[in-house]
Amino acid sequence: MSTIAAPVALSDKHETLQENKIVLLWSFTVWLVVMNTTMFNVALPSVLQDLNLSSATASWIVSGYSIVFAISTLTYSRLSDFIPIGRLLTIGLTLLGISSIIGLFANHFYLLLGARVLQAAGAGAVPGLAMVLAGRYIPLSRRGRAMSFIASAASLGFGLGPVIGGFITQSLGWNYLFAVTGFVFFLMPLFKKLLPFEDVQKVQFDTLGSILTGIGVTGFLIFLSTFSYPILFGSILAIAFLWKHIHSVNIPFIQPRLLKDKLFLKLLGVGFAAFITHFSTLFLMPIMLSVLFNKQPAAIGLMIFPGAILSAIAAQFIGRLIDKFGNMPLLFGGHIFLVIATLSFSFLTTLSPYSILFTYMFMSTGFSALTSSLTNEISRILDKEDLGSGMGIAQLIQFFGGAFGVALTGLLLVWQDHLLAEMSYRNIFLGLSCLVIGSFITFIVYSKSNKS
Repeated sequence: MSTIAAPVALSDKHETLQENKIVLLWSFTVWLVVMNTTMFNVALPSVLQDLNLSSATASWIVSGYSIVFAISTLTYSRLSDFIPIGRLLTIGLTLLGISSIIGLFANHFYLLLGARVLQAAGAGAVPGLAMVLAGRYIPLSRRGRAMSFIASAASLGFGLGPVIGGFITQSLGWNYLFAVTGFVFFLMPLFKKLLPFEDVQKVQFDTLGSILTGIGVTGFLIFLSTFSYPILFGSILAIAFLWKHIHSVNIPFIQPRLLKDKLFLKLLGVGFAAFITHFSTLFLMPIMLSVLFNKQPAAIGLMIFPGAILSAIAAQFIGRLIDKFGNMPLLFGGHIFLVIATLSFSFLTTLSPYSILFTYMFMSTGFSALTSSLTNEISRILDKEDLGSGMGIAQLIQFFGGAFGVALTGLLLVWQDHLLAEMSYRNIFLGLSCLVIGSFITFIVYSKSNKS
C-alpha cells in the first residue's frame, strides 16, 4: 500500500465559473482520444498487408489498446479519490504524447503494439477522469447535458477518425496516424489553468489490488488468442486473490460493496454488452468493406463517417432529453436501435456498401443514447464517496467488453475461414443480436428493481 494524497473539493462558485470551459476543452480531448482509436480500425487492412499479419494477430492492435485503456481508466478514476485530477491528467497526456512519437517510427508488429499500449496507458486518463469531474462538480440537473456533450465529442471522433485515418493511411502511411495525438501537448497548459484546484491529504492507495486487476483482465484476454490454459489459470488465480485482498484492506482498489450491489451490476452488464457490440462492429466494418466491396481506406472512412456524425448531432438532443425525462427512456431507445442495427448487419449489409453506411447510423446513434444515459444513471445511484471507484469499474468493464469483442471477433473470423465471408459476418452479427436482446432483458429487470 503506497501513501498518496486525497483531493478536497472546491467552492461552488469556482466550480460554476469553470464548468462550461472545462467541459468544452475536455470534450475536444475526448475527440482526439477516440479518433486515435478509430483511425487504426480503418488502417487495419493496410497493417495486415504491410506486416503480414493474420486477422487474429492484428486484432491485438485494437484489443491490446483496449485492454490497457480499460485498466488505466479504472486506475486513473480510482486515483482521483486521492490525487488531484489535474495532476493525473498531466501524467496521462504526457504518456500519450511520448507514445505518439514512438509510433511514428514503428515498423514491426511488437513495436507498433508497444506504442499503442503506451498510448492507451495515457489515453485512459481522459474518459475516466471526465466522468469523475462531471459527477463530482456538475449538479445532477445539468450533468446529463455535460456527459452527452462529452459523448457527442466521442461520437465525432468515431466519425472523423475513419475519414482522417483513411486519408492519412492512403496518402502518407499508417505510421503518421500517431502524429495526430501529438497535439495533446498543447492542451496541458489550458487544463492547468481551468481545472479546479484541489487540496490534498495523505491516504493509502491499494497498489497490489491494481496489479492483480491488471493481471486478471489481461490474462483472460490473452487466453482468447493463445488458448494457453496456464495463462487462464493464472488469470483466475489473480482474480480470486484480488477478491480476497479487497476484503482485507481499508481502502481497496475496487470497493467490494459495489460488486455486491445488484443494481450496479445490472448496469455493468448493459455497458459490457453495448461495448462488445459497438467495438466488434467497428472492427468488422473496415474488413467487410475491404473484402466484400474492395474499398480503399479513404473510401472506408467516408462510409463510416455519416453514422458517427449523426450520432454526434443526436448527442446534443440526447443530453437535453436525459435532463428532462431521465435515463430510462434513453436506455430503452438505445437498445431498440442496437437490435435493429445488429439484425440489419446480419441480413442486409452484404448486399451493398451503402447498407453498411445506413445501418451504422442506427448503431452509432443507439450506442450514444445508451452509453450517455447509462453513465448518468450510474452517477445517480452511486454514493459520492464511491463515485471514483464506481465510475472506474464501469469504464473498466465497458472497455474490457470492447477488447473482448474485438479479440473474440478476430478469433471467430479465423474459425470460420472455411465459410464464405458473407456467412462468417452474418453469424457474428446474429450472435451480437442475441447479446443485445439479453442486455435489453437485463435493463427491463433493472428498471423494475429500481422502481421497487
